[in-house]
Amino acid sequence: MIRGDHTTDLLRRCVVVGGAGAVGGLFAEHLLRSGAEVLVVDPGAGEALPGGPAERTGSGEARFLRGDITDMGPDLREEIGRADLVLLAVPEQVALAAVKQVAAAMRPGALLADTLSVKGPIADEILAHAGDVEAAGLNPMFAPSLGFAGRPVAAVVIHDGPRTRALLRLVESWGGRAVRLGAHEHDRLAAATQALTHAAVLSFGLALARLGVGVAELAAVAPPPHATMLALLARIASGTPEVYWDVQSANPQAAAAREALAEGLRTLAGLLDGRADGEAEFAAALGGLRDLLGPDLGFYRDTCAEMFGALRPYS
Repeated sequence: MIRGDHTTDLLRRCVVVGGAGAVGGLFAEHLLRSGAEVLVVDPGAGEALPGGPAERTGSGEARFLRGDITDMGPDLREEIGRADLVLLAVPEQVALAAVKQVAAAMRPGALLADTLSVKGPIADEILAHAGDVEAAGLNPMFAPSLGFAGRPVAAVVIHDGPRTRALLRLVESWGGRAVRLGAHEHDRLAAATQALTHAAVLSFGLALARLGVGVAELAAVAPPPHATMLALLARIASGTPEVYWDVQSANPQAAAAREALAEGLRTLAGLLDGRADGEAEFAAALGGLRDLLGPDLGFYRDTCAEMFGALRPYS
């Protein structure tokens, strides 16, 4: 753990629910490396029980308990009651169903955290049923395989306290950038950065399928922007459907983001409908997009040039 403060004592015992998954595994590994005792709870965690054979992860050893956080047995309830941190790295419906009984099993002042991609509903559930514990939601804004280094982690603090602050310090010691947001603000930004982006890429893929053009023949002549879109499509298509479904279906503001995308296409079509002033309006629209990017225009333009330069030619 971080030396020179009380983080070691504050987050000594950690229970990571869903720790056999990608996001839970990322946190479990880093907590172990930081010196915490970690118990991974997961329905797919094998037959290992607390006190049984340990499995090495990172530089420490995690214990594994096969269990259902929505229907806790006595062994799991006891572990929850001893924990300084209980991290719910599970699907939204599981987390929502678990909050009340998990909070009741935790000792006062312990920290209940989650990694959900939508924060409004879980924040409401915590406010209703978890008044005696600290509570915070973390959303790593990146695929777990990329790691924390230099990447943002949205942090929605519901009940602040020393353990919450210790966890955020840990995230930053792992190289992450903890960005504090309110629950509503988080979901609004997530709708724009995740739901809108994923919808644009998925719509691109669905449009390609309708055009009936083979990807191999496309790739042979694809300019860098198209190759980038194919790469984004391949990344999403190779991912876990549940993750992308949650981003689109669970965020109450995602529908507005998708409608904004559809309206953008309608606006573009209107600029190209053959009107005499269409080209001038098109140029004005591009000017508006430059204004939208503002002082960041140069940074993102240069970043795009670097990305295109790094693309490998298709062969």
